[in-house]
Order: sequence, then C-alpha cells, then structure tokens
Amino acid sequence: MSIRIENKIVGYEVVKKEEEAAAKAEAKVAAEERTKAKIIRMTERVLRPEGMEALEGSTYKIKTPLDDHAMYVTINDIVLNPNTEHEQRRPFEIFINSKNMDHFQWIVALTRLMSAVFRKGGDVTFLAEELQAVFDPKGGYFKPGGKFMPSIIAEIGAVIEHHLQKIGLMEKEALSEQQQLILNQKRAQAEAVSTRAAEASADADSGYPASASLCNKCHTKAVIIMDNCATCLSCGYSKCG
Repeated sequence: MSIRIENKIVGYEVVKKEEEAAAKAEAKVAAEERTKAKIIRMTERVLRPEGMEALEGSTYKIKTPLDDHAMYVTINDIVLNPNTEHEQRRPFEIFINSKNMDHFQWIVALTRLMSAVFRKGGDVTFLAEELQAVFDPKGGYFKPGGKFMPSIIAEIGAVIEHHLQKIGLMEKEALSEQQQLILNQKRAQAEAVSTRAAEASADADSGYPASASLCNKCHTKAVIIMDNCATCLSCGYSKCG
C-alpha cells in the first residue's frame, strides 16, 4: 500500500537498531510493572500480615440497664494497599468481653462468625443491618438520649455500624441544613409549650419534650405533634412527608 506525501520533505532521521531495542525494553519493563501492581482485596485467603503481631482497632463499651456488667467490643482493622491510592481500611476481627458468663456461649459463636465474614471480604455492611433487626422477646431498653434498642444484639450491630462509618465503609445519613433548621425551630416551639412538670419527668434527660412518642424509624422518643403533623425531632421523619 502506497502513501502519498502531500507536503514537501524538509528533513529525515533514521531510527537506529540500538534505540529501537532500548525502546522495546523500556516498554516491556513498564508492562511488567503494571502487571505486578495488582490491587489487594479481602478474600478468604487473606491472613494476618507477617511481622505484625498487633493490629490497629477500637474498643467500644456497651452498658445496658438489663445487666450490671458492661460489654466491651473490640474491632481490629487491616490496611490493604498501604501508601497507595488504593489504600483501604477494613475490619479484620472482632472480640467481645464481659464479666457476665451467661452470654459466654453466644458471644464466642457470634465473634467467630463475624470475624470469618470480615476476613472473607466483600460487602460486610449487611452485618450491621441484620444485627440491628434482632428483637428481644422480653423487650428492649432505652439508651441515654432516648434511643430505643430492641436487644443487646441490636446494640452490637449499632457499634459495628459506627465503626464502619468511622473507617469509611459506610456513609452516615445526615440531615440537610434546611431540615435541621426546621427541626430546631419545631423543637424550640415544643419545649416552649411544655410544662414544668413534664420537664421534671424521667424522660427529661433525653433532651426531647417529655410528651414525645417513639419514632418508628430511628427508635427515639422524639415524635411530637406540630402543625397537626407527627414529626420526629431526631431524624426528621414525618407522616406528612
């Protein structure tokens, strides 16, 4: 196939064999480097890093009104692809410690299963959602601040959710500035019309009006009737949309 040259030739240069071989060698080395730079992801074969006897993590305290002894939940993390643009922190193992031996068997079983799921890799956020959906047939309890916990397992799930948000695997749902402004205004109006007796009641330490009812979405006693509409002062849920 012939190529027609339209413009006038003003110069030329012959490529030497040595230069052509050097260019091919550089391209080969670059291709090998790209092949070696594989992204490490969590799989069932990922083990504790060699030479690292300690992993970084966080310990959370769970104190319920159902038990005299607190639970301490420790979640240790592993860092994948450190010092690269693909660096990612993921949970690797979980431990739960308590003086209450009544929970010993299910605590051991739960921690082993969750640690296995963490090491398996993939999306582990479902653990937090599934655990928070567990209800105690004997009834749940209210945490300081008015948030309702349906069971101890659900609070462990809440701890896992908080940790995953902390390391960036889950995003925390946040209210917009306009929603927060409206909630603050309604909260101020509700507090203004509440009586002194209501403020002195047992629910006053939650920070919400004593007449507030339980929210079906965030399980917090923060639902008030304002403008003939039930509105939650905690998460912004409203039956009126």
